[in-house]
Amino acid sequence: MAGATALLILGCYVLAVLVLNLVIVHRLTAQLDARLTDRLSAATTQGSRAEPASRSLSSDDVDDPPSFLWRVAPTGSVTALTPQAPALPAHQWRAGATQLDIGTTPFRFQATRRGIDWLVIGQSSASVQRVAGALWLPELLFGSVLVLAVFGGALVIGRQASAPLELVQERQAAFTADASHELRTPLSVIEAEVALALSRSRDSSAYQAALRRIGDEGHRLRQIVDDLLWLARADKPEGAVRPSEPADVAALAAELTERFAVVADSRGVALTYEGERDSSLLVWASGAWIERLVGVLVDNACKFAGRGGTVRVSVRPVGNHIHLQVDDTGPGIEDDELPFIFDRFHRSAGETGGTGLGLAIADSVVRATGGTWSVGRSTLGGARMQVWWRRAGAAPTGVAVRSGSR
Repeated sequence: MAGATALLILGCYVLAVLVLNLVIVHRLTAQLDARLTDRLSAATTQGSRAEPASRSLSSDDVDDPPSFLWRVAPTGSVTALTPQAPALPAHQWRAGATQLDIGTTPFRFQATRRGIDWLVIGQSSASVQRVAGALWLPELLFGSVLVLAVFGGALVIGRQASAPLELVQERQAAFTADASHELRTPLSVIEAEVALALSRSRDSSAYQAALRRIGDEGHRLRQIVDDLLWLARADKPEGAVRPSEPADVAALAAELTERFAVVADSRGVALTYEGERDSSLLVWASGAWIERLVGVLVDNACKFAGRGGTVRVSVRPVGNHIHLQVDDTGPGIEDDELPFIFDRFHRSAGETGGTGLGLAIADSVVRATGGTWSVGRSTLGGARMQVWWRRAGAAPTGVAVRSGSR
């Protein structure tokens, strides 16, 4: 890509140089023709008496070379009207400008009728060619520097531009590999259970146990597929369309905490809601999305808090913002895992079960609803997950930002 760009720039530069040189040569030649025309007109007025040339053709002065005047009879005989004039080459003269060489020196001529004779005036045009030749060296040097600079710049820009694409491709490949691994595990268990159940005759209780295990793995497969479909829908542009009415974050969080009480109790976790419960804490977001976000955070907190642990949920107004916070007494998340906690299929060290998609879904909800993450250490000793939104009535903030440490 960088090479193609450099070649394109080189081609354009060469074309521009050729055009520029042609313009310069044309202009210098036109100026020389104009001077010769004026001198020829003056010589004609003076009755073919030209001023003697002060310098010969071999003069080193190329800025203002001498001009010479000749009279050419109809028979072709040439009479030099200026001293030291070189021999005029044979030519069928006509009015206007003519380019001929005298020896190895290029000359520019102008001719006009004087009675039956031709008056011809000429001057060396070597200076024009020298100017044109002198342009090539700086143009070549500048062109080389330009091509190298363009090639280097295109190479750097190309690498920078391709880096996000390469990262996307790498992440897509990693996601595909992780998804395949997650789906293969329950499928392998199902195949093994079926093969074992069919290997020999068993009693009904053994078949029921095998079917329950198959059902558990099928439920796990269904959960993975549902989560992947949810993320796919959330990633579409239309997935973040502003809803027709705002959602009450406080009411939704309080209700979902009550619904999770049975799950928390079965895990030996004390789950409490300590935030506001009024209906004024509204954000422009889908209520189903807010429920999904809170559900992921509460479920994760209950899982990591462990038996005998505590999970605390709160929603409070802070100025023009609404603040959702979930604390737990679990081990928290190590600093080196923070950059990856929202990656799909990422699991913390020692984590078992789950699909590894929960926080990825939560992150999609936060980004789609214009929220901002803050992840840190809880005063309870475990993790603290916080989300901030602008209250309904203020402009949404757009893309979420991950911040904080824990």
